[in-house]
Amino acid sequence: MRNPRNERVSSDIDSTGTERTCILSGRKGAREDFIRLAISPDGLVLPDIHARAPGRGAWIGVSRDTLENALAKGKLKGAMARAYKGAPLSIPEDLGARIAQGLEKALTERLGLELKSGRLLMGSDRIAQNAREGKVAWLAHAADAREDGSRKLDQAWRVGRDAEGSGLKGTRLPLDRTTLSVALGRDNVVHLALNDRGAAQRVDSLLTRLLQFQGQDPPDDGPDDGAPTPDVGAEIDGKGQAQDAVPTTTPDMGRAHAD
Repeated sequence: MRNPRNERVSSDIDSTGTERTCILSGRKGAREDFIRLAISPDGLVLPDIHARAPGRGAWIGVSRDTLENALAKGKLKGAMARAYKGAPLSIPEDLGARIAQGLEKALTERLGLELKSGRLLMGSDRIAQNAREGKVAWLAHAADAREDGSRKLDQAWRVGRDAEGSGLKGTRLPLDRTTLSVALGRDNVVHLALNDRGAAQRVDSLLTRLLQFQGQDPPDDGPDDGAPTPDVGAEIDGKGQAQDAVPTTTPDMGRAHAD
């Protein structure tokens, strides 16, 4: 798409700084904790979960409830209009749902990549054995996992990390077993574990953003920083760089209006 004459198009994606400002709250923080909004060529405001769409973007760092309240009261439209200097905008009423779906998809796609590369463990017996041997860097349970099964794996994890009595336990995911099973192409996925610290950090980052958008506390265990887990490395592309998660499918954003 051609740019209108004399219109400058810039991007905030490749900026050297990592701090961003929420257009609704004014809160500043790391870009990894915020969600980017971009504008399609026809002025539709859409979530840019992986922050890859060209052009300028506006960032939000609030919960879904706060976002939808701001949308209903016209505050989001006003903030976007100021960010894009009066450019014609169309904000979908289901923007909050689109963001939630995008964050969930980004998380499940990352889990799928870790599964393909052999870093994601499933099945209670396999997880328990690796946990007791100190080979689990991250442990999680489906939202509808039974407490007794989760407690047994939590205990095995504490034993392997020499953290008995600490109360350490796996993260309760905001996804049920049906969602996980469909996303990962396996039957009855209830418990998950990662055997690599780098993979744990990648998954934990996406999970934190999803939980925060849902208005929930981020996971309190975090990826394992000290256990002697195997480092199987990241998937490498043809340029020698680690591959990122498969991008969340969004319409072609074309050119976002410049500030």
